[in-house]
Amino acid sequence: QVQLVESGGGLVQAGGSLRLSCAASGASGFIFRISDLGWYRQAPGKQRELVARIFSGGSTNYAESVKGRFTISRDNAKNSWYLQMNSLKTADAAVYYCNKVTSSWMWGQGTQVTVSS
Repeated sequence: QVQLVESGGGLVQAGGSLRLSCAASGASGFIFRISDLGWYRQAPGKQRELVARIFSGGSTNYAESVKGRFTISRDNAKNSWYLQMNSLKTADAAVYYCNKVTSSWMWGQGTQVTVSS
């Protein structure tokens, strides 16, 4: 069974940066390599939304709200992927989760990102 572990969240001032990491423990390397991976976030009272996606071939796309500020990357050798978040805004505050974009694995606990004004 695959276990997703997110890390790297914390408290940061508006305009600051954080780098989130996700490790897919127990995932088949082959499955990982062919999977499109995403970072999601859920703010209180809101639905979980996909903010960044990286395809198996390495191309990426982003929600309009984070485009130009967030960068998703992956390391297939480590079954891991990352989200570099720059120029953070208070609106970015949420619990951030990682998962495959389709045929999701079991969701992890997420990592809290808090942005102070």
